[in-house]
Formats: sequence, C-alpha cells, structure tokens
Amino acid sequence: MTIPIDWTAAEAALNEHGWGALGRLLAPDDCAALAAMYDENAHFRSRVVMARHGFGRGEYRYFAYPLPDPVARLREALYPPLATIANRWQALLGDTARFPAIHADYLAQCHAAGQTRPTPLLLRYGTGDYNCLHQDLYGDLVFPLQVVILLSEPSADFHGGELVLTEQRPRMQSRAEVVPLRRGEAALIPVHHRPVRGSRGIYRVNMRHGVSRMHGGSRHTLGIIFHDAG
Repeated sequence: MTIPIDWTAAEAALNEHGWGALGRLLAPDDCAALAAMYDENAHFRSRVVMARHGFGRGEYRYFAYPLPDPVARLREALYPPLATIANRWQALLGDTARFPAIHADYLAQCHAAGQTRPTPLLLRYGTGDYNCLHQDLYGDLVFPLQVVILLSEPSADFHGGELVLTEQRPRMQSRAEVVPLRRGEAALIPVHHRPVRGSRGIYRVNMRHGVSRMHGGSRHTLGIIFHDAG
C-alpha cells in the first residue's frame, strides 16, 4: 500500500508545532465502513466506557487480531517513514536504541516482551462526550508516534469535539494546540514526549492529547498506535 504523503512537510510541522498533517488517507465510503464496524463485536477484543474509569465520556473499542484489512494496511504502510522520524528523535535525545524499519519486526519485539494485544482502536463520541488529556502507553516498549484519522465530518456529523494537544516544557506553562481535521484526514502526533531544541540544546517535552466536549452529533475516530499492549 503506497500512501502519498509529504513526509518532509509532516515532520517539519511535527517538530515545529507538535503535530503534522498527513492529508486525506481515507475516502468517505471507507470512513463510513470503518465507523459502521463499531457495533460489530467480531472485530474487537475489548470495549472501554470512559466514564467508568475517569477517562472522560464516550467510549472506544480495541480491534482484535487479525486487524480489518484497511487498518492493517495503514498500520503497515505508515510505520516505515515514522520509524525513520522516531529514530531521528532517539538520536537527538541520546537514546542508542533504534526502531526496526519494518513493522512486523517491531511487533516481534513487542510480543517477545509480552505485549501481544493489538492497540488500534475506534472511538465514538456523542453529545456531551469528551476525552481527558492522556498518553497511550501500554507497556515498557513504546513507539513514540501515532496517527489519528477522523471518520466523521465536522459541522455536518458533529459539532465541537476537537482534537487537542498539550505540551509541557520544563519551567514553563503548558501550551495547547487544536488540530483541525476533516473526514478522512489524518494527524501525526507524539505518544508521550518529543525532542525540542532550546538555547541549551535538545530537551524532552511532555505531550498529552484529548478531545474537547461534543456539542452535538456523533463523532468516530480511528487511532493507529504502533506498539502492542501488555
């Protein structure tokens, strides 16, 4: 699967603003088909109702293996260029570990470490729902980048419900960023931190993401996380 993405521009935006636009990765029919899967139990390994855990309001479901074909193809195709970016981050942060070039090899490392449960997920929000700021960490092995694809059309399908990022730099107040997406468009975001160049060199800034309160309608999102869960 070949995805026409300007990776140079996406990486530059990621380093400058904390997220990068990947453009439209899914057609409207593909978005509708994925959103419709939410109520088909056979595709999923678990369901999380956010209010039960203090995560917010709304719910999400983790896909089971084997992943649905469009999700599996996106995960496999997006990983190699992201691994290149992630390895540049590793070098900047002084970490000698490197991510393999092929996703199957990275999953083998996850599974050998006991992280065997798939993490791509579908999220569903209704009126009044929101997702608290969080990080998607599921074990000792963490791939530092993830992709979020909006499956619903703002203004037509829902109102409110913006993807929000926060960045906490040392000895500074948190900075917020709202990520504008249309149906089928994707954003590249950090999982938990990213390197930033300051006056004294490179330092690590903490990142979190969430979804603001929904004012009406229904919103579905596909999240593609590249490490598996323990």
